[in-house]
Amino acid sequence: MTQTTDTSGSTRSWGHHFGVRRQRSQHLSVFGWIVRILFAAFFAFPLIFMVVSSFKPDDEIMADISSFKAFLPVGQLSLDNYSQVFLKVPVVTFMVNSVIITVFSVALGVVVNSMAAFALTRLKVRGKAIIFGFILATLMVPFETYAIPLLWWINQLPKFSISNFTLFISKGWTNTLYVQIIPFIASAFSIYLYTQYFETIPKELDEAARVDGAGWFHIYSRIVMPLSGPATATVVILSFLPMWNQYVWPLMVVQSEGTRPVMVGVQYFQQMTTSWGQIMAYSSLITVPIIIVFVLFQKQFVNSIASSGIKG
Repeated sequence: MTQTTDTSGSTRSWGHHFGVRRQRSQHLSVFGWIVRILFAAFFAFPLIFMVVSSFKPDDEIMADISSFKAFLPVGQLSLDNYSQVFLKVPVVTFMVNSVIITVFSVALGVVVNSMAAFALTRLKVRGKAIIFGFILATLMVPFETYAIPLLWWINQLPKFSISNFTLFISKGWTNTLYVQIIPFIASAFSIYLYTQYFETIPKELDEAARVDGAGWFHIYSRIVMPLSGPATATVVILSFLPMWNQYVWPLMVVQSEGTRPVMVGVQYFQQMTTSWGQIMAYSSLITVPIIIVFVLFQKQFVNSIASSGIKG
């Protein structure tokens, strides 16, 4: 006589249990999204207020500031504040200067800092641990402590200019774009990030390339750097914002309108007007492009930082 077991009850119980767990996870997921949206809205309020106020006249900004209408595009909206910005200051010149400074400093920084990290991790250099220690020690030195000595040095350097096919040599780098780029190309933090990432790349790849006759620069440019995409993305992200937001150093070395970046232009513009609507319009012009870039590349930004953190 054979015994039969009824599995229908256990199947139903497992199905019910799975359904409950799935429903609970969906509730948690919805709750998580609600929390994220609330946090995003909370931190976005200052930006929303800035952009909305840039379209309003001053009296309406002050009238709405005590109510929720300050965050809503209601009332007498116009582009007058933006037109006044372009009339009072060369904001396009300021933005172009900041783009040039940021792009060149970040691009050159990737090359210089990655090559320094490659030398510290791949080449046989005597005392490289001590050198690396000195590089990391510079992270503890605030910029304000060496800003004045740096200003003295750049005033001693030769400045070359060409006019009417004639080369002129003068002294001092003030009122130039490269004085805002060159001092910030080398970065101890970027060298550290690259060094930590390069340590995770197997050195057997270098040995195989050396057997095939490849030189160190070939190994650096064709093997190590292509494998270091997450580290490079992280360095670019973490270098971009400080260079775009430069204020103290340009304020010290730049006096002419033609070489001012956008952040120094904010103070310059505030001397031209007391209108809060126009100040909000200027701030929106220099902030919204960064937000748009971040939103478009948010996934790549987060993935690159997460990958670099795991590798490092």
